[in-house]
Amino acid sequence: MVPRCGLPAIAMALTIASASAHAAEKPPVGVVSHVKVLSDKVEDVASLEAWKKSFINDGMTDRDKALAAWESVVRFQHQDSPPVEFLQLENAVLDAIKMFNVYGYSMCGNAASHVQSLARAAGLEARGWTIQAHVVPEVSWGGKWHLLDASLINYFPKPDGDLASVEEIMAAIKQWYEKTPGFKGDDAKLRKFHAENGWTGWKRGPALLAACPFYGGDGWLPARTHGWYSTMQEYDGSTLFTYECGYSVGYQVNVQLRPGERLTRNWSHKGLHVNMDGGGGAPGCLEMKPGERFMVYTPRYGDLANGRVGNGTLEYAPPLADGSLRLAALACENLDFKGERKGGPALFVKDAAQPATLVLRMPSSYVYLGGEMAFKAAVGEGGEVAVAFSDNNGLDWKELAKVTASGDQKLDLKPHVFRRYDYRLKFALKGAGTGLDALRIAHDIQHSQRPLPALDRGENTITFSAEPPEGTITVEGSTDPKNKGKQVFYTDFHPERKNIKDDLLVLSAPTGEVTFPIETPGDMTRLRVGIYYRARDPKDAWDIAASFDGGKAWRPIGRCEGPTRNNGKYFVLPNVPAGARSALVRFTGAQRTVAMIYQTRIDADYLEPHGGFRPVKVTYTWEEGGAGKRDVHVAEKPTETYTIFCASKPTMKSLVVELAE
Repeated sequence: MVPRCGLPAIAMALTIASASAHAAEKPPVGVVSHVKVLSDKVEDVASLEAWKKSFINDGMTDRDKALAAWESVVRFQHQDSPPVEFLQLENAVLDAIKMFNVYGYSMCGNAASHVQSLARAAGLEARGWTIQAHVVPEVSWGGKWHLLDASLINYFPKPDGDLASVEEIMAAIKQWYEKTPGFKGDDAKLRKFHAENGWTGWKRGPALLAACPFYGGDGWLPARTHGWYSTMQEYDGSTLFTYECGYSVGYQVNVQLRPGERLTRNWSHKGLHVNMDGGGGAPGCLEMKPGERFMVYTPRYGDLANGRVGNGTLEYAPPLADGSLRLAALACENLDFKGERKGGPALFVKDAAQPATLVLRMPSSYVYLGGEMAFKAAVGEGGEVAVAFSDNNGLDWKELAKVTASGDQKLDLKPHVFRRYDYRLKFALKGAGTGLDALRIAHDIQHSQRPLPALDRGENTITFSAEPPEGTITVEGSTDPKNKGKQVFYTDFHPERKNIKDDLLVLSAPTGEVTFPIETPGDMTRLRVGIYYRARDPKDAWDIAASFDGGKAWRPIGRCEGPTRNNGKYFVLPNVPAGARSALVRFTGAQRTVAMIYQTRIDADYLEPHGGFRPVKVTYTWEEGGAGKRDVHVAEKPTETYTIFCASKPTMKSLVVELAE
């Protein structure tokens, strides 16, 4: 008989044994996803959902929400020569979240599109206007339209406290021109009037402008690139038509880490930027600091960075010998590892009579500006190592090299990865004794310094998180034939087309459709679709649907109806069938006049097959009074909070994230 007092001890022992067995059965982790480091000094804008959490709350009025959309664009986007990706409409970057995180600078049309998309995401109506040499957005609340210009940073309060619309601003300026003839269209005369009496002449202009809180005492707007004289010309009524500022939605920051992978983001740059190949102008903010020149205003909006353009690095040197690469690779077929079998190179062909394949995916949240791959090949007699590249999710491959002798190899990846965010490498190995002894891939990236989790004087609360364990496969290609060769084209993703013109996504008959296939390495969790389209007639429309059984049954995703010259929408389909790893996304069009897709982005989120959490090392470096400082924290849990204290104002240097050893 067991003594009564022994029962709790036995139960505890069984519980511990069960927990130990469960822990032992826990599958190994090959990739950690959504690695995020935040400071309490900078808002989180890593995704549309994060932006909403940072800027929008249920207690807000519609006016508050509209101003939050406006201010977030002011905070994270500076007026400058825009980045060119040759991907979206007019080659602009029209995704607000991508703009905030990757670039942080652009022009009026981009800023207007971002205000519109964010306002709509907050549940408000928005529209755009083209005026004289400028593009601006309006947002509706209380049954009225209100100008909210985040590009030049202004709006115009009326005497009753409400904000003026574009047409009301024009009416006020028109009335002044009628009472003060000879000024309309005369830039020199307006500038002279502006500067009279020690730069106070402008205050004798329209009362609506004189009451604007964004003009300095000298009549210049916050960035000091435009002033009262320019507003008088922009809103003089000579140009006025509604213009839907096209936008894209779907980008999000998802930092993923595998063993041997390191992401470094710097509060500095090396002069590298996405337009450096001549595809657009260099941004002036390359040479500017917050609080100086045209960025004089940014500290007032929370800017703690050293500049706007950041250059970082994404490096991947996977361990080859221990077999862990099986958990991180898309494919690892007929390969053995030195750590599991003695002899041979670190990674080698298992059965020489069969082909061996290693496929690695290289997704990045930040745009690639260049890249280099170095590897050490071991080639057996009659063997070879062939390296191929794909930038359309593995649908097509381009051979980069074929190695038939052992030794060190180096490949320049820039011609293939420039302006990309994702690509794949395939190693095809043949022959007994053939393998790899070393592999390293390194990239220069561009990111904005502004949303990085900067530190400030005193105590800084740092929040680390790494969840959910999801990746994303994206289908997004240019629809402009002129961009072929500069960027992936939409036909590179092998869509099936019916009554669609060869080069443009335009119907060539009353009805037609285009269907994109998309596959994921793990089980899909949701589909997200952003679209910017035209449906000129009330009977013109695009219907979006998805099939998870090869086209037998279709689930509706959304409808893009007319009449509209152009419009943007974003849809999320969360109810994906369990176990689905492939889908067809179909756009069915009907037209009486014109039905056209300017651009679309399809994102398939999925559970990483070997995703989960393992400790992550976070390294901050900065200076205080010229002295170097460093904080290294190993996050042992998927969510942690810790503090960093700065005795004086810090000058930020870098933020590095990698898996802890």
